[in-house]
Amino acid sequence: MSKSIYITTIEANSGKSLISLGILRMMLNQSSKVGYFRPIINKGENNEFDNHTNTAINYFNLDIDYKDCFVYEQNEVVELISEGKTDEVIHNIIKKYKNLESIYDYVLIEGTDFSGDGGFTEVDVNLMIAKNLGVPVLIVGAGNGKKKKDFINTMQITYNSFVQKEVDVIGVIANKTEVDEIDYIREQLHKSIPKSVQIDVIPKVNYLAFPTVKEVVDALQGEILFGEQFLNNSIGSYSTGAMQLRNYITRIKKNALVITPGDRADIILGALQANASSNYPKIAGIILTGGLIPEDSILKLIEGVQSTIPIISVKGGTFGVSNQIGSVKPKIYASNTKKIVLALDTFDKHVNEKGLTSILSSFNSDKLTPSMFQYNLLQKARASRKHIVLPEGNDPRIIEAAARLQLLDIVDLTLLGNKKEIQLKCNQIGLQINLDKINILNPEDSIHNNNFAKTLYEARKHKGLTETTAQDLTRDVSYYGTLMILNGLADGMVSGAIHTTMHTIKPALQIIKTKPGVSVVSSVFFMCLSDRVSVMGDCAVNPNPNAEQLAEIALSSAASAEAFGIKAKVAMLSYSSGSSGKGEEVEKVRKATEIAKKLNPDLLIEGPIQYDAAVDMSVAKTKMPESMVAGQASVLIFPDLNTGNNTYKAIQRETGALAIGPMLQGLNKPVNDLSRGCTVDDIFNTVLLTAIQANQA
Repeated sequence: MSKSIYITTIEANSGKSLISLGILRMMLNQSSKVGYFRPIINKGENNEFDNHTNTAINYFNLDIDYKDCFVYEQNEVVELISEGKTDEVIHNIIKKYKNLESIYDYVLIEGTDFSGDGGFTEVDVNLMIAKNLGVPVLIVGAGNGKKKKDFINTMQITYNSFVQKEVDVIGVIANKTEVDEIDYIREQLHKSIPKSVQIDVIPKVNYLAFPTVKEVVDALQGEILFGEQFLNNSIGSYSTGAMQLRNYITRIKKNALVITPGDRADIILGALQANASSNYPKIAGIILTGGLIPEDSILKLIEGVQSTIPIISVKGGTFGVSNQIGSVKPKIYASNTKKIVLALDTFDKHVNEKGLTSILSSFNSDKLTPSMFQYNLLQKARASRKHIVLPEGNDPRIIEAAARLQLLDIVDLTLLGNKKEIQLKCNQIGLQINLDKINILNPEDSIHNNNFAKTLYEARKHKGLTETTAQDLTRDVSYYGTLMILNGLADGMVSGAIHTTMHTIKPALQIIKTKPGVSVVSSVFFMCLSDRVSVMGDCAVNPNPNAEQLAEIALSSAASAEAFGIKAKVAMLSYSSGSSGKGEEVEKVRKATEIAKKLNPDLLIEGPIQYDAAVDMSVAKTKMPESMVAGQASVLIFPDLNTGNNTYKAIQRETGALAIGPMLQGLNKPVNDLSRGCTVDDIFNTVLLTAIQANQA
């Protein structure tokens, strides 16, 4: 698995590029396979490339294509978020990042730079992306122009906002601080931020803090008249030459940018002479406004002067141009090697590179967001490429889910039903699907019926099943689909959009049967909440399990969680927490917990425990402060079906959470039951679960 860092900032002009360059070089010291990813770019209207991305690729000669480094331009994200398509944004970012992660040993991820009219809270967007990518974060802030207490408070608040959203912050960097404030800022940040988080403080470096003449030229789309080789001159200040020369030259400061109308030959020549004189400071360059070019005689005179000053002509009045120049922020770009070298040197002097390398090499997160969980489902199902049978082929929801699965080319499908009737349904709902590319079998008249009847008879004759009854049962879609699995014609089945749970799973219990050592077939839902995925069981099958059955459900659910990338921390739910409660129901949960612990001593399990203590850390600290599960439970086991079914539905309806499932566990081959109120999304996700289960069987 690749090692990645997400660098984010709390404001514009924070000097994030310095940190990115330093981290990139740090990664390249560990491996040559380093990738760069900037999910949202803002290249500006007049630029062909995003400067951050272009600089990273070209200076370090990274083996990566520019187009692979980003997903959206900032204006696209603004539009999509305003349309309520945040999930789409996150899905596409995850998809592109995962591709880079599979190629490179290290990936540097750089957040947005707060340039342009964002239209959204960029801290929240960066937080959301980092959380869904599951990578550690480095927070960068700039102290220039701020009172040190205000700056420290802002850094602390930003850190807390990321931590509260369960994002792993591995470092905080206070950039552009005053030299005499470095120790104070570091000391104050350490007071409120844990020692496990690395804190670095970097002083302001004037050459990096000021824009260059090139940046002004780019911003104003200026025409270079002289001194192109000196465009990297740093601008320390700027002033307007509108007065007489004798008054103006006394106001020239070191590294100043002279702004004057293009017809003011006196100011132009005077500034050049002042620059050459040892009695006056060196200037950065001259900007000629109004689109005015000096007359030929003056140009000839300038041309003959040996100078280190770039002279630029721009359109627009002197006042407006001055305002534009004042808003130009410093950047680090690929051609300015002096800035890059200085940035890297500054990083070396003030950032604990060894500390970051150590943290990064040992970092491992077990956090899983709903978006990442759904993405992983898709990728795992596609990789396993299983054959799933859908017995209710005439249902419009089933057909629509099949069309989506066909489009994404994730699984092989068989629909049960009459092909002409299915095609008619497609026409009625206006669905474009190529039924010739989906296997369609009709249990009423199938080439498999006789063989299926023989198989069923042999499997159930000891229970009194006759050959005639077996022949009739093969025409039942649930039996037919289950027999397909038994005979190797399908890997799994999803049904229940029309039929009851018992109608769906009864044939599986009779024919496929349970796994060795499993006595209870149970179910789990994957509840995709706003910031986490919880596994909830049993919410669909067992009405009132005893202690032994409840323990088995807990162990099966924990195994299901781990199989789908969720670290199992099991909470055995009851109306009481710990040893305080009494009563038959709480004793059942207590006994079930003890049985589960004996059967799997390594399992993190707590019970009995109340729901709030299981999922809310603040409650957990009060009720069960020593527990390794309380406040962070990922697997929630309900004491009975009444509690489980009502709770999952209440959470789903009240929070808008996505409930994926139920997924049955304990069978030799996967058969999963849908709710009769299921949506197309429910069917789609349950097919993915079934395909992954089939690969694990």
